[in-house]
Amino acid sequence: MDDLVVQNRLTRVLVVDDERAVGRITARMLNLDAEFDVVTEQDPTVALEKAQSESFDVVLSDILMPEMDGLELIRAIRAFNLDIPVILLTGTPSLESAQRAVELGAFRYLTKSVERRKLIETVKQAALGHRIAVFKRHAMELSGQQDLRPGDILGLQHAFETAIENMWIAYQPIVNAEDGTVFGYECLLRSEQEKLNSPEAILDAARNLDRLHELGRIVREKAIEPIADVGDHAVLFVNLHPFDLTDQLLGAGDSLFTNLAGRIVLEITERESIDREPAVADKLNKLRSLGFRIALDDLGAGYAGLSSFATLQPTIVKLDMSLIFGISLCSVRQRLVRSMVEACHDLGVRVVAEGIETREELECCIALGCDLLQGFFIARPVAASAGGGLASVETRLS
Repeated sequence: MDDLVVQNRLTRVLVVDDERAVGRITARMLNLDAEFDVVTEQDPTVALEKAQSESFDVVLSDILMPEMDGLELIRAIRAFNLDIPVILLTGTPSLESAQRAVELGAFRYLTKSVERRKLIETVKQAALGHRIAVFKRHAMELSGQQDLRPGDILGLQHAFETAIENMWIAYQPIVNAEDGTVFGYECLLRSEQEKLNSPEAILDAARNLDRLHELGRIVREKAIEPIADVGDHAVLFVNLHPFDLTDQLLGAGDSLFTNLAGRIVLEITERESIDREPAVADKLNKLRSLGFRIALDDLGAGYAGLSSFATLQPTIVKLDMSLIFGISLCSVRQRLVRSMVEACHDLGVRVVAEGIETREELECCIALGCDLLQGFFIARPVAASAGGGLASVETRLS
C-alpha cells in the first residue's frame, strides 16, 4: 500500500542512456525541478534490474542502445510491471519510428533536442498517469477484483508469449445420456500465465496481436496429443475461433490433425459471428468432406442467433449453460430446452446439455431428451496425464 502515499514524495525517474554525457544532461534538466529524484544508468540490463528492485514512477530511455533498445526495454519491464510509463528519446527521429514507439507502448516519443519545459511537463504527465493506474488497481483489489491486463502492446506480447509457453489442455468428458458411456472429451485451453489466466483473456490477446491463427494451430496440435490414450469410440471436441476457418493450414492434407478428422468434432461458438468471414461455407464443406464433424457451441446464448446454425449446419449443438443452470426449478427453461431439443432432433442434430452441476439438473436434461451430457457434476476437466490417461477418467455415470 506504500504506492498510495504520494504526498510529499519526489517523482522517481530512471534515465537509461548508453551515452553517459547525454544521460547526465537529461538528468540535469530534470534535477532543476525540485519534484524529481533522478537515477541514471548506462547499461539497460542494469537499469532493468533497478526498475524491478526499486520503485520508480517513470522510465526515460534512449531508443537506440547496443545491448537492448528502448522497445525491448519496455517489453522486459512489462514482465513485472504493467503500469510504469516509459518515455522514449531519440537523436534520429522519424515519423515511422515515432508511430511504432507509441503503438507498442511508449508513453511519449521525444527527440533529444527537446526543450526542458516540455521534458518536465511530459514526465509529470507520465507520473500522474502511473499513479492513477496504481490507484485503479488498488481500488479493484479492495472490491475483490483484479485487473492484470497489460497496459500496452509490448506488455501484451510478453504476456501472450508466456501464456503460450505455459499452455496446457484440460479434457472434460461428454457422456451419452442413454447409458452414461463416454462419447468424447472437450479440449479446454488452460495456462498458468498470471496476466492472461483464462481462455477468453488469451483469445482477446491473440485477437489484439493479430495472432489468432498461431494460437489456433498451437491449440489444435496440443489437443490431439493424448489421442492414443482415448478409447477408439471416443472423439475430441476441439474449440475453433471463427477466424480459424480462414486458416489455410486447417484441413491441410499433410497434417496429423486432418488425418484424425474422423475422431474430431470442431466446436465453434455462437458468441462470435462467422458471417463476416469470407468463403466460410466452402471451408466448412471441405472440413466435412475430410471427416470432421461440426458442433455449434453456446446455442441459446443470444449472440449470433440462428444465422450461425444455418451457416454451420452442425451435427451436434451444445446448449448454453445459462439454460441448464437451475433448469430443474424453472419451468420456462424446461419448455425452452424441450422445444430446442425437438427442433434439433427434427434436423438430425444431437444435443449436448452443458454445465450440469447437480443431480436434479442431470435428471431433468435426460427427461427433456438431451442426447449428451457435460458438466462438473459428471466429471471435472483433467490433464491428459492424470490417473493414467483419459480412458481411465471416471465419470459420475461410469
